[in-house]
Amino acid sequence: MNAGAMRERATLQAPVRTPDGAGGADVSWSDVATVWASVMVLSGRERPAGERMEARRRLQVLIRYRSDVTPDMRLMWQGRVLDIRTLCDIDGKRHMLLIDCEEGGQ
Repeated sequence: MNAGAMRERATLQAPVRTPDGAGGADVSWSDVATVWASVMVLSGRERPAGERMEARRRLQVLIRYRSDVTPDMRLMWQGRVLDIRTLCDIDGKRHMLLIDCEEGGQ
């Protein structure tokens, strides 16, 4: 994969947990970096979610390697929330990072 194929902009976000005073935490999201990416939609499906159908899509996002990306993070792409499922250093040389994501979370 060459750098010219990464034509999309995606923003990496990390969770910020704030104690809610009742033993839990409120979660907000903080931007970490905006990166160039290649995004490929792999599959889509609908499933019942209460009284409505919820659409979910599985995507693969390819970015330049970053050591600070974790599965706890998420990506924002074209106004969509992409939950990170898995990460893979595709050549083992820390050049490119393949991120398996699922759309639909908030």
